[in-house]
This record gives sequence, C-alpha cells and structure tokens, in this order.
Amino acid sequence: MDREFLIALIAGVFQGIFEWLPISSEGNVAVVLSVLGSSPETVVAFALFLHLGTALSATVYYRHDLWDLLTLLPVWRADTRFDGEQAVLTFLAIGTLVSGAVGITTYVLLIDLFSRLTGGVLVTLIGAFLVLTGGFQYVSHADPGGRRTTPDGIDAVLVGVAQGSAILPGVSRSGVTTGTLLLRGHDGTQSFRLSFLLSIPASVGGGLLAYSDSGLDISILAAAVALGAAAVVGYATIGTLLRIVDELPFWGVCIGLGMLAILSGLMIV
Repeated sequence: MDREFLIALIAGVFQGIFEWLPISSEGNVAVVLSVLGSSPETVVAFALFLHLGTALSATVYYRHDLWDLLTLLPVWRADTRFDGEQAVLTFLAIGTLVSGAVGITTYVLLIDLFSRLTGGVLVTLIGAFLVLTGGFQYVSHADPGGRRTTPDGIDAVLVGVAQGSAILPGVSRSGVTTGTLLLRGHDGTQSFRLSFLLSIPASVGGGLLAYSDSGLDISILAAAVALGAAAVVGYATIGTLLRIVDELPFWGVCIGLGMLAILSGLMIV
C-alpha cells in the first residue's frame, strides 16, 4: 500500500476512536502524524480535517435527536427560546456562532505559529495542552452536577468559547465542553448529549476550513480513505466508548498521554 494511503488509513482509524474520548483526538492524531514524519502545518490541518468523518458518524448516531430539533424550527419563538427542547436549539445556534468565531481566529493564528515549529516542539506543546485539559477535567468532574435540565445563554457562550479553543491540538473538545457544562450544573448524560450535538456543525466547518487551507497536502483519494476510515470506525465505536467515558476517570488518561507526549517531544528535539 502506498505510504500516503497507509498514513491516511491509520489517521482515520485513530480519529474514529479518539473522537469519543476526552483525550483530544486532534492532539493525539497530530502526535501520530508527527511521528510518521509529517510537517507541523500539515499535521494540524490534517488532524482537523479528519473531524469531517466523525461528524458524519455523530450525525447518523444522533439522527433522531437532530430530526426532533429540526421539527422545532417552525415553532421556535424568542420568548420561549430557553424553554424545554427549544432551549437546546437556541443553545446549539448560539454555541455554533461563538465557537466558529473563536475557532477561525485561533486557526489563523495557529497555522502561522505551528508552521515555524519543529516536530519535537509541536509534540511537546500538544502534551502540555493535554495535561492542562486533564487538569480541567479533574476539577469539573469533582462537581456532582445534575442540578439543571436545560441550557441557557451563558451556557451557550461559555461552551462555544471552550469548543472554539479546542481547535488547539491537545485541547480535548469533548473534555472542555462537557467539563464546562458539568461546572454549570448539568449532569453527565445531558452534558455529553449537548457536547456532541454542538460538535457536528463545528466539525464540519473545521474540516472544510482545513481542506481549503494550503496546509492540507494530500490527494483526493487519500483524503477519501482517511474520512471513510474515520466515519466507519467512529460509528462502530461511538456507543461503546461514550459508555466507557461515562464510567471511567479519563482525566488521568489525558494527563498520562500528555506527559508521554512531552517526554517524546523532548527526545525528538
């Protein structure tokens, strides 16, 4: 198998698994690509691009939730925007706009910065972000949550900012968004649902942004292989992995992977 297709397949499989774990799929895929010899600017763009595949997985998995929300559009009213399921619709709209603004700004700055880094420095930086993400998860999971049943405007803005900042490889999107919702008083089940529903438009937008950027230097066929692997593996694993995440303290895994990445990056440097 051609090396480009092999790397695309490996990256897609890792994305399909890591996306549902609060350990930064983008960061860990970027580390894998760096080890395989990809340049820093290509690593960042490719890791972000792969979210298109798992966005498809999440869309299929949450298809009933998404359909129910779409049926609310004709009856949505401003005066009841945070009542019942309309609150979820409003949350997704505001959160998407905020995360898009933060994410695009961060991406523009990110590509310029990472294009100047060596592979070892990039891996070390990703490790540092993983450790910080693990620490945030530890703090957020210490709060029992479960006091609130519907999101409000403050939730939408805070989670939107958290999701937008997760474009940084090493910052777990699901970790920081669910953690923010837990700290805001939502229970684990509701936090994961809102987090992954919000991830779909952001993942599509981020993936398209990466594909249109010059940093993504792969053929159309290799891109199709990567997205296909991410989508298939993602859909096959999402249910099982979300149940595992709900039961295990992944903040420790995130910190452990971060420390390993830091040590690996220092060795590469």
